[in-house]
Amino acid sequence: MTLRQEIGQLFILGFEGRAPSFALADFIRERLPGGVILFADNLGSPEEIATLTSALQAPSPTPLFVAIDQEGGKVTRLGPPFTQWPSAATVGAVGSTGLAYALGKAMAQELLAVGINMNFAPVLDVLTNPANPIMAGRCFGSDPRVVIRLGMAFFRGLKDMGLLTVGKHFPGHGDTTVDSHLGLPVVPHDHARLLVVELSPFVAAIGEGIPALMTAHLLVPALDPERPATLSRPILTELLRERLGFSGLIISDDLLMRGVADTTPPGEAAIRFLDAGGDCVLICHDAAAQRQAILAVAEAVETGRLSEARVRLSCDRIAAAKAAYLSPGMPASTRPIRDVVGCDAHRRVAELLQAGTGQK
Repeated sequence: MTLRQEIGQLFILGFEGRAPSFALADFIRERLPGGVILFADNLGSPEEIATLTSALQAPSPTPLFVAIDQEGGKVTRLGPPFTQWPSAATVGAVGSTGLAYALGKAMAQELLAVGINMNFAPVLDVLTNPANPIMAGRCFGSDPRVVIRLGMAFFRGLKDMGLLTVGKHFPGHGDTTVDSHLGLPVVPHDHARLLVVELSPFVAAIGEGIPALMTAHLLVPALDPERPATLSRPILTELLRERLGFSGLIISDDLLMRGVADTTPPGEAAIRFLDAGGDCVLICHDAAAQRQAILAVAEAVETGRLSEARVRLSCDRIAAAKAAYLSPGMPASTRPIRDVVGCDAHRRVAELLQAGTGQK
């Protein structure tokens, strides 16, 4: 693989439509992006989604991450006949680790049945601000112990089915008053509070072996008074890598969200994220911005602003994750899609959670 193609591996990109265009297929073949992310407008029936994911993989000589935000509740990309899962808040209120595990396992089976191999979940934020405009309903609770207990059970269910799981939003989006899609939130707490509350679910997830974490576009002055977490070396390298010992993939939240994009164009943001210690650049929309960011990173490597060693370290992490979770030699389910998607057993899990029953 050439250095130019290695740079492509650093990107997870969105696209338009329910089938890959010739231009997208050529782009995948030429630039070798590391993966794609699917949104509701990409998705049809389960069979159509399976056809789409197969068509996306076909032109790429290396397996693609095929990612989705499938949390349950209001962040649900897959409509019926897929099982309609309750929110993390509902799971937290029920408090059953058995049902949280069963939810993760069933959700993973449905995603994998249609070729989706990466889920941007679980949410590991602690909702200490109930008026939070973006995280309300998406968190397991306001107590970090609850978030750890239910979040780790849910994660184990996803993991045990072989789905590549991405915890979010590091270092913690639960106590904010601004939606990072619209601006830059500030988390005002000191180190002691951050360690006990915001960071503790991520510490637990690292201990459980979570393979990937997503960054948040937040300013945390106690950790870095100048840069949002996504672009911060003190947060991504010094804290997450060195102090907390995380060796998996660091994935950015969408670099076109205004928490970053209001001050930093996508190419510059991609360079700063990688330089800070990140691995996978997420740009969900805007093909022109995606291409500009890839070219900016390539130029940064050519001029020495980003070292080849820095790029290849991330490429090695990406290759290791793909070997562990996306290997072509791994066994696939032989069950027909409709025997998995929305099956009676999965609906029963959702019903039990909605009814608030189950063993703690």
